[in-house]
Amino acid sequence: QVQLVESGGGLVQPGGSLTLSCVASGFTFGSFSLRWYRQAPGKEREWVAVIGIGSNTYYADSVKGRFTISRDNEKNTGFLQMKSLKPEDTAVYYCNASYGSRDYWGQGPQVTVSS
Repeated sequence: QVQLVESGGGLVQPGGSLTLSCVASGFTFGSFSLRWYRQAPGKEREWVAVIGIGSNTYYADSVKGRFTISRDNEKNTGFLQMKSLKPEDTAVYYCNASYGSRDYWGQGPQVTVSS
């Protein structure tokens, strides 16, 4: 019943843009912090960005100035807008909603940045 369904992954050229969406259901999305993580092949999972319930945002240094995290609580949806993409951004991207002991994850679509 509790779900985070991601969409928007795909193949883009270096310098291109892509926006990921994360649609929540089965819980009060507006009460949860939203985070995006990514994991490249052979590497550990990396935190990318976070937006709190008050819409305060923080970013990893690797994406700062290029990625924007946002949320629309009325639509139970989180977003990660990515621009100026680099090959090193290639990874599986996961959205995460957390509140207290509750911790929900999206399915993690692939983002590939390649010429």
